[in-house]
Amino acid sequence: MNSEKIEIFDTTLRDGEQVPGCKLNTNQKLTIAEKLDELGVDIIEAGFPISSPGDFHSVSEISKLVKNAKVCGLTRANEKDIEAAAEALKLAKRPRIHTGIGTSDSHIKYKFNSTREKIIERATQAVKYAKTFVEDVEFYAEDAGRTDNDFLAQVCEEAIKAGATVLNIPDTTGYCLPEEYGQKIKYLKENVKGIDKAILSCHCHNDLGMATANSIAGVINGARQIECTINGLGERAGNTALEEVVMVLKQHTDLKLHTHINSKMLNYMSVLVSDLMGMPVQPNKAIVGTNAFAHSSGIHQDGVIKNRETYEIIDPADVGVNNSSIVLTARSGRSALAYRFKHIGFDVTKNELDFLYEEFLKIADIKKEVNNDDLGLMIEVFNRKIG
Repeated sequence: MNSEKIEIFDTTLRDGEQVPGCKLNTNQKLTIAEKLDELGVDIIEAGFPISSPGDFHSVSEISKLVKNAKVCGLTRANEKDIEAAAEALKLAKRPRIHTGIGTSDSHIKYKFNSTREKIIERATQAVKYAKTFVEDVEFYAEDAGRTDNDFLAQVCEEAIKAGATVLNIPDTTGYCLPEEYGQKIKYLKENVKGIDKAILSCHCHNDLGMATANSIAGVINGARQIECTINGLGERAGNTALEEVVMVLKQHTDLKLHTHINSKMLNYMSVLVSDLMGMPVQPNKAIVGTNAFAHSSGIHQDGVIKNRETYEIIDPADVGVNNSSIVLTARSGRSALAYRFKHIGFDVTKNELDFLYEEFLKIADIKKEVNNDDLGLMIEVFNRKIG
């Protein structure tokens, strides 16, 4: 079956690090960058070089370290930013400068006090200047999600003429609905002259909880790059979660789209980034949350014990999790209890299970979760009673 590749652009070290309290030092960034390269991401956005001497140094060191992925530095649409990025990236094997400007009427009026014509002029000048340093230039149209499609198409067309190789279409405020964002990508594919010379990229924020859905809608409609972060970190409510889009595409083979991500590293990467950034992952987070493969309802537990696929569409091993969890609560049934007893080395008969289950419910009504120590004590009590 023919399947097209979706490039994975990881911005954990740039957009992800903009989360309050998530600042990383250079060594921590190098650790994450090395593992992102091993994970198989196509582009690592290493930082915003002009923002601080520390960020410049980190981008420079990451450029030296990364062996396979492209290394990208963010800039605004001005020469000093672009020069700083070019200098920081000069030792990268595959450098990319990511430059751009706001294109929505709101940004043009309130952020820049400018006009559409001047915005196009600044955009093209920035791309042309970046092109004098590197071949690979990505242009972002900030707040593209709220930008008029006709004007957005004009900006993209001029950016391509100026030499842009990638067009980033950010839903900067997370406002778009999936159908709306998908149609925006489709419109650009069909109405921008020279669009075959550039890759359309999705950069979606999660303010309304739709970042992953919007990114998938984007690639369904012709985008071939997704910008994302480990654990969905990022400004405000975060960015598209890398682990989510990767597994959506892996599970939905009917889309005929794939990535080169080693999915077995996803849980490892989640833990690594969470630990280094001091940002806990919510237990019910898709793919990498501690409850993603945990079952506490008796009906679900019975189904999973009989056949994992009754309630799990992903094999835990595919994302680097050892196995599913059968969590014993007051909602658990006999089959789950027998399963857990067997897991700790006790094969119980049906009659024994009937007695133990009644004792189990007494404990489960008091505790949120019954653990292996509790089960061991139950067996001791049972043995004393029958002894």
